[in-house]
Amino acid sequence: MGGRVRVWCLRHAEPSDVTAGLAGAMPMAPLTARGRHQAIAVARTLAGEAIARIYPSTAPRARRTADLLASVLTADVAAMPELVEVSVGEDVLRAWIVEQDLGLRIVDGESGWEVVARVTAAFRQIAGAHPGETVAVVGHVASLTVALGRLCALGAETWGTPLPHARPFLVEWDGRAWHCPAWPGAVDEPRNTPADPDEQRPIHGP
Repeated sequence: MGGRVRVWCLRHAEPSDVTAGLAGAMPMAPLTARGRHQAIAVARTLAGEAIARIYPSTAPRARRTADLLASVLTADVAAMPELVEVSVGEDVLRAWIVEQDLGLRIVDGESGWEVVARVTAAFRQIAGAHPGETVAVVGHVASLTVALGRLCALGAETWGTPLPHARPFLVEWDGRAWHCPAWPGAVDEPRNTPADPDEQRPIHGP
């Protein structure tokens, strides 16, 4: 992979039937009215970024968020199954992020290593397809957190600051490595966007 690539990442907008403390819950939940407002606000925030393509997971809540972004940004949408959420409880997610125990899994579920591998593959594919360009990724709280924590060498600093719905943050490929200049919600986080689209209390839900 060569050439600098900028990826604006975000957790999908707010869905209905949010279940706190469980990633992957309510996979078919539609967006709330607030969620639709959040997605449009993100699109307006990123309007000056020349987004080449939007890559959501295949989950309806991520696809709907991406479609609303595309309606404003006039960018193509290409769903990627590698970006889907993983169904884990808070104890497993904490083990992956804080204790770096990626071998832990729930019964018949993915290990942290498997989640990191598939999301990393998606980001590598995206970077290879867009040298010198800017794209957007619409994903999920657990899979994005554990994978980007590893990919960008963030360690445990993402724990305690779960991704809020529909708040874009930048991840960059410099031709050699991935970097995340500021994790959303971090105490010393500089502003990477002109304005936060919709401030809200972060949760661990879907």
